[in-house]
Amino acid sequence: MTVQLPDLAAMEALGRKIAGKIEPGDVVALSGTLGMGKTTLARAIIAALGYEGEVPSPTYTIIETYDGLRVPLVHADFYRLNHPSEVEELGLDDYRDGAVLIAEWPDHAGGFAHEAGCLSITLEKVGEGREAVVTSGASWQSRWP
Repeated sequence: MTVQLPDLAAMEALGRKIAGKIEPGDVVALSGTLGMGKTTLARAIIAALGYEGEVPSPTYTIIETYDGLRVPLVHADFYRLNHPSEVEELGLDDYRDGAVLIAEWPDHAGGFAHEAGCLSITLEKVGEGREAVVTSGASWQSRWP
């Protein structure tokens, strides 16, 4: 499925839609080149789940956690990983237990598309806006779109 994102309002609307459907154990895997809006979409999802503070990019910390939302959430940016095996050193599985994972640069962590709860979103530039190519895992089939 392809979603047109001509402006920030459309990106925020997509974030709200995703936030309304996510469940513990899900992964929202965000791909695309630098500057395509992965962090912007992650922020929109986190805000739609009720977080009112600033959402920093986890580029340097790699993992940020958010409790007190509708569902616990882990926001990870795997851009700086050199090899997928480094995910084990981060203890990602411990963070993910009972939480939603928003994963930027999921390929750097070995990918998540094989998981039933993965909603894969690739952001691409189209004219002045963006386009989201969305692929849903098995457990998303009844929830998406």
